[in-house]
Amino acid sequence: MQHYDVIILGAGAAGLMAGIEAGKRGRSVLVIDHAKNAGEKIRISGGGRCNFTNINATVKAGRDRFLSSNPRYALSALSRYTPEHFIALVDQYAIPFHEKTLGQLFCDGSSQQIVNLLLSELKKAHGTLLLDTEIDSVSHADGSFTVMTASETLIGKSLVVATGGKSIPKMGATGLAYQLATQFGLEVTETRPALVPLTFEPRILERLAPLSGIAVDPTRVSVKKKSFDEAMLFTHRGLSGPAILQISSYWREGDAIVIDLFPNGDLGEILREARSTTPKLQLQTVLSQHLAKRLAQMLAEDIGISTMMGDMSDKSFGKIEDALRRWTIKPTGSEGYRTAEVTLGGIDTDGLDSTTMQARAVPGLYFVGEAVDVTGWLGGYNFQWAWASGWAAGQVA
Repeated sequence: MQHYDVIILGAGAAGLMAGIEAGKRGRSVLVIDHAKNAGEKIRISGGGRCNFTNINATVKAGRDRFLSSNPRYALSALSRYTPEHFIALVDQYAIPFHEKTLGQLFCDGSSQQIVNLLLSELKKAHGTLLLDTEIDSVSHADGSFTVMTASETLIGKSLVVATGGKSIPKMGATGLAYQLATQFGLEVTETRPALVPLTFEPRILERLAPLSGIAVDPTRVSVKKKSFDEAMLFTHRGLSGPAILQISSYWREGDAIVIDLFPNGDLGEILREARSTTPKLQLQTVLSQHLAKRLAQMLAEDIGISTMMGDMSDKSFGKIEDALRRWTIKPTGSEGYRTAEVTLGGIDTDGLDSTTMQARAVPGLYFVGEAVDVTGWLGGYNFQWAWASGWAAGQVA
């Protein structure tokens, strides 16, 4: 039987950060994970280069770039552990990085550098890491938490649950955090895949299939009143790319999405110039100067105007603009947790203290990271929430 001040379930971004901070306070810390290696989701993130934060993941951004039943819940942690704090840690380890787009920061090299940084910090804080260990049960009595594994009994004064959500089950996602929350009397909001490609019915998919691999950058993808201006990618399953992943967090079954293939508003000018300077061209040829040839062909066929540019009326131009700037298409679903980058929803924040991440009804029990009903935009926001929530719990656990 081993005793610790703090037991942390999950050796991902939030769990390692919580362990580091608790260890810095002189607490004896054990971080447990069923994976063979720590930080597996960190390792695969950002195409192997880890989009470790976003310089815009601030309190101001937190009001609309983090989705939650309580949009204000994340603000306390985000205000106390900012992107600048994690950037300073990255600088301390001399890890080169760059800003890609929209404030997204990536390692120049491998995401393993971020994992190594966290493991080094945990070691410096005298934390213990226990990997390849399945948890059989968790219980609470007499002010302590008992974690049973196949080989030993572990006792902790505090328990931090950082086991993530349901996304990417091949990486070991299990939903354990939700089971433990329910066990200890906390509510769990509806969960669903987020930051995930969207799929379509066979008839639409057959039409889109020849476009697989084509990217359009930028597009504006909208659902209801929410829009994102980023790249879109056609796949053999449907639509993906940053704009689609972003909108997936807001899309619900039955909703149609509206795609603007010319979000800069220059389509009208392109058409008028073509009518004036190249009147004998067909619409497909004009569109292929700005879009991939296969996409231009499909769109021109769907619009169904066969006259040459010089013979087109302003009314025809209006029809073309409507088709290309308000292309409305209804997904039937998403690719699910298999490819979702995060889980939307989770442990209801009404049951958690926003300053400490502690369960209000169970002293010493903390929930951090993706398991909580806080979901950020694509582009480093969810890592910043992991760092900030783990840091917050580590100050008191």
